[in-house]
Amino acid sequence: MSIRKRQWTTARGEEKTAWVVDYVDQSGKRRLKTFARKKDADQFAATAKVEVREGVHVADSASATVKAAGDLWIAGIVASGRERATVDQYRQHLRLHIEPFIGGTLLAKLTVPAARDFEDRLRQGGRSPAMVRKVMTSLSSLVADAEERGLVARNVIRDLRGGRKRGTERKVERRAKGKLRAGVDIPTPEEIKALVGVLQGRWRPLLLVAIFGGLRASELRGLRWSDIDLDRREIHVRQRADRFNHMGPPKSEAGERTIRMPPLAINALREWRVACPKGDLDLAFPNGSGRVESLGNIINRGLVPAMLAAGVADPTGEVDDEGRPVMKARYSGMHALRHWFASWCINRRADGGLELPPKTVQERLGHSSITMTLDVYGHLFPSRDDGEELADAERALLA
Repeated sequence: MSIRKRQWTTARGEEKTAWVVDYVDQSGKRRLKTFARKKDADQFAATAKVEVREGVHVADSASATVKAAGDLWIAGIVASGRERATVDQYRQHLRLHIEPFIGGTLLAKLTVPAARDFEDRLRQGGRSPAMVRKVMTSLSSLVADAEERGLVARNVIRDLRGGRKRGTERKVERRAKGKLRAGVDIPTPEEIKALVGVLQGRWRPLLLVAIFGGLRASELRGLRWSDIDLDRREIHVRQRADRFNHMGPPKSEAGERTIRMPPLAINALREWRVACPKGDLDLAFPNGSGRVESLGNIINRGLVPAMLAAGVADPTGEVDDEGRPVMKARYSGMHALRHWFASWCINRRADGGLELPPKTVQERLGHSSITMTLDVYGHLFPSRDDGEELADAERALLA
C-alpha cells in the first residue's frame, strides 16, 4: 500500500494537487483512491490496511447506495416470511425517511458523522423521538444486512448507537408522553359501568370480552370459537388477525395465554354463539359473511356509538341543525379498554379491582416482559406506604 502525490495542470492552466492511495484488496485486485488532502489519504490508508488484512474491506466501486442496499434488505425480509404489516412498516421507514435524505449515498461513504447528521435532520424535520429511534434501528438493520452481503465493511449505525444510553432516551420519550391517567387515557369504573349498561346486539359480546379480558383488537378479530371454553369460562389466545386480515401467532410468545372470564361475558358469548355468522375460519366475532371483521367497523359501529349512548363523551364545540351540542366519544380506540382491564387487574379489591401482583398482570396482558408492564402501568399499582398504613406503623412503633 502506497501514498503518492499527483500533480497536473488543467486546460485553464491551473495547477492541481491530489494524493492517491494505491493498494491491493483482499481479493488481489488493485485499487486507487484519490484525496484532496494528505491527512485524509493517510487516514484511509491506515483503515484500509486493517480491513484488507481482516478480509472485510469494500472499495467504493464495489459498494452500493443506501437505496440499492435497502431494496435487498426488504427482499430478504420478505423471503424470511415476516408478517406483511412488519414488512410494510420497514418499507415506509425506507421510502419516507431514509431514501429522501441518504438514498443516493454509497454505503462505503456512510460515516459516523454522516449518520449523526442524518439523525439530526430527521429530528429537525419534525419526526417524533420514537419515530427517529425506529428509523435509526431500521437503518442499522439495513446496513447490517449490507455488511453480510459484502457491500460495506462495518455498520457505522451500530457504532453511532453504541455510545448512547438507550435507557435514557426511552425515559425522555416516556416523560414526554406522560403517565396514563384515569378519565383521560383509561376509562373510569363509572364510565365502564355506564358502557356495560348500554351494550347490545352483535357488539355486546365483543366489547365485554375486551373489557373483562383485555385482549388486543387483533386478538379479538382472530379469536375462534374453538379457543373459547364456555364451561370452564376461559379464553385461549392463540392467534391474531393483522391489519391485512391475515391470521398469525400472537405478537410474542407471551401473547399466547389463557384468560379467565366473568359470568357476564360468558353468558353474552353463549347467546351470541347462536346468532354468530358461520364461516370457514370459525371466528367468534366475524363480519356478516363470516370473515374477519375490520377494526374500523369495531370502533365506528361498535365502540363509539356505545360510548355516546353511555354518555362517555365530550362536546366538540359544534352544534347540530337543532342547536344541540355535537358530542364525540371520549376514548377513540380499542386500546382504552385494554388500559381499563390492566387498571382493573391492578386496583385494590376495596376499590373494585382484582389487586393482582405485577407478574400476574403481565401474564394476563400478554406482555413479553415484566419491564413493559411496569413501564406502562407501574404507577397504578397501590402504594404500600399510604396514609393509613403509615399511621398504623407509627402507632405500633410508639405504643
